[in-house]
Amino acid sequence: MSRDISQRLIAIDALRGLVMVLMLLDHVRETFYLHLQLADPIDVTSTDPMLFINRTLAHLCAPVFVILTGLSAALYHQKVQDRRQTALFLFQRGLILILLELTLINFAWTFQFPPQVIYLQVIWAIGMSMLALSALIWLPVGLVLIVGIVIVGGHNLLDPLQVSADSIWSIPWAILHDRGWIDISETFRMRTSYPVLPWVGVISLGYTAGALYRKEIFPLQRQKALLVLSGITLALFFVLRSINRYGEKPWQQSDVITQTLMSYFNITKYPPSLLFLCLTLGIGLYLLAVFERQQQKRWLVMLASFGAAPMFFYLLHLYVLKGMYLTAVAIWGKNQGEWFGFSAVWQLWVCTLVLMVVLFSPVRAFARLKARRRDIRWLKYF
Repeated sequence: MSRDISQRLIAIDALRGLVMVLMLLDHVRETFYLHLQLADPIDVTSTDPMLFINRTLAHLCAPVFVILTGLSAALYHQKVQDRRQTALFLFQRGLILILLELTLINFAWTFQFPPQVIYLQVIWAIGMSMLALSALIWLPVGLVLIVGIVIVGGHNLLDPLQVSADSIWSIPWAILHDRGWIDISETFRMRTSYPVLPWVGVISLGYTAGALYRKEIFPLQRQKALLVLSGITLALFFVLRSINRYGEKPWQQSDVITQTLMSYFNITKYPPSLLFLCLTLGIGLYLLAVFERQQQKRWLVMLASFGAAPMFFYLLHLYVLKGMYLTAVAIWGKNQGEWFGFSAVWQLWVCTLVLMVVLFSPVRAFARLKARRRDIRWLKYF
């Protein structure tokens, strides 16, 4: 493997690893801070600023992970040079992710079998986006870029549309754009926590970003291009957010500067608004350029270990958190009403740091196995 290829892959894995650590922090919150649940967007008038920061940092996770999924698909296609093989890989992997969401992942959250409810969350959205990309890659790359821009930039125009629950379009609408419930029977229903339409746009943009990773592109050229794209995306966020016209619910000025800032950066994730994606993807593109320049740093290599085995990390951390929660309830009981929970936000950070240390060795070992045993085909899906 050439130094340039190694440098690119370490940067991508490190960024993926960073957002997975932030995801871990958010899932610790969702496990041990259920007594103070947060709406989307957050109610800034009643939310502690530290809890707001905790949640807002986690906003990076899904957009960065999805755009890197598209980028990884482009790198895979550059390697195999076979559109049919790339489409098949995306289709198969998408189906596997959806299956994992419906089974192992949902069980880790609910601990119900048979399940009474299935939450269609981020892994579902990534899987569905990969299915869509398996079809989109047959289009010219320029057209895929246009599709991505139109979806990301225009999907908020659909926000005013309402589809009644008894309409034949209610289920497709819930899957595509409107977070809601799908009743399968009297005892079983599904929650479209992550409507997929905006994520199809994001994965399309990630796929077209693969053009920056062609062999003939020098690292400095790529890094400058990433920084320019980051600057444009962040500038678009600040312009649109400041004029309060499109892409997000209006922010409010308060007598308290902290609440004004919280209102300004209080953005909608379900489904992700244009401004949500501008802010998070702008930061993600900046970090991708910086990480490629700093790829020799030890902390970056450690992050890359988390990012090199993302699905293994995802499944492992969910079951570890569930085990920790059940153990805490057994020892201390439900100290926060219906739940066991921490009493302060700083405890979420301490717990996350401890879990990072605990999870690092098994995740690194699996990542090394995955790299060493390429003959075991199913490993590539984790």
